[in-house]
Amino acid sequence: MNKLFVFLFLISVNFSFAQEKIQANVTGNLASDAKTILAEYKSVEAAPLNLQQSSDRKSPILAGLFSVLVPGSGELYTGEYLKAAIFGVLEAGLITAAIVYNNKGDSKTDEFQNYADNVTDNSGWSVVRYAQWINQYKDKNIQINPDPNLKPWQRVSWEELNSVEREIQGFSHTLAQHGEQQYYEMIGKYHQFSPGWWDFNGGSNNSDISPAFKYYSGLRGDANDFYNMSTAAVIGIYINHFLSGLDAVWSAVQFNKDLAVKVRMDSYQLTNKTELFPAVYLKYNL
Repeated sequence: MNKLFVFLFLISVNFSFAQEKIQANVTGNLASDAKTILAEYKSVEAAPLNLQQSSDRKSPILAGLFSVLVPGSGELYTGEYLKAAIFGVLEAGLITAAIVYNNKGDSKTDEFQNYADNVTDNSGWSVVRYAQWINQYKDKNIQINPDPNLKPWQRVSWEELNSVEREIQGFSHTLAQHGEQQYYEMIGKYHQFSPGWWDFNGGSNNSDISPAFKYYSGLRGDANDFYNMSTAAVIGIYINHFLSGLDAVWSAVQFNKDLAVKVRMDSYQLTNKTELFPAVYLKYNL
């Protein structure tokens, strides 16, 4: 309503100004005054009304940069508060998910590693059991330290064990050093290492999968699932930054569309008189 009032006000001001100017130039001669009036009205034109001032324009580059760094900030800059809230909430949710699932993965990793390293007669995975099985069923002689106070991984020479593994036909892996990520993966993934579990009873058949092997594999699977969820959330964070940046650029471009309103009086020559009509011209400047 306010814009319409300003619009009509501009028409009336220009029209009144034109009338005063024409009245000042009339001479009383009908032919001469008609030409003067027609010429004067043709020259009457209101200045374009810019609804968007250049000082209020938003920089698409700056808006995009804001949102690439902090999703939603570019939308705030351009006045798109709802979209700013959406991108901001999504960012917070993704960061929270990435942290929570990564922590769950760490917790589950500690759980399955402790399950394997808690070696007793009724628990855990022991490289000593594994080496003893090789000596018994593969006719090898891996030296094993008899001191029971040492940890199992301290009682076997890894260099000797790996050398023997490479000699045995059908063995596809050499056991990684204790504590390495590959060590904990191998003992719960490949049948070759089944004899190291406390409840293995497959005899010479190392393809026998014991309940402990299955349980341990399930713990590792859970940990990997949590890490995968955390990774997916991190990927989502990058995507959210990218999409928010694109949207902020588009929002700035939309914000900068100028509606130029051009008002003028057009004259139309009839049979015996000249009629004046207000004309409105609208155009968009991108």
